[in-house]
Amino acid sequence: MTIGLAHYLVVSAMLFALGLAGVIVRRNLLVIYMSLELMLNAANLALVAFSRFTNNLDGQVFVFFVMVVAAAEVAVGLAIIINVFRARETVYVDEVNRLKG
Repeated sequence: MTIGLAHYLVVSAMLFALGLAGVIVRRNLLVIYMSLELMLNAANLALVAFSRFTNNLDGQVFVFFVMVVAAAEVAVGLAIIINVFRARETVYVDEVNRLKG
């Protein structure tokens, strides 16, 4: 049995759905942030799978740049979450309804 494109896309869709469920259901900022990163990695997996099965490296190069931007996003996002925690002493979305004051 060989692993085809459909298998990779099913795994990618399941990861994306799991990340989407985490964003919708959870109220902790850190868990929401990790779920967003999971969704981003699911999209990267689909890009790499398409790139591999079309024998074209454009998708893999694009994934490399997406991962570089995601690394910068992690640094900025975690800094924002830490500042919100220091100001509000909580990371729950329900309790952090204002960024001012």
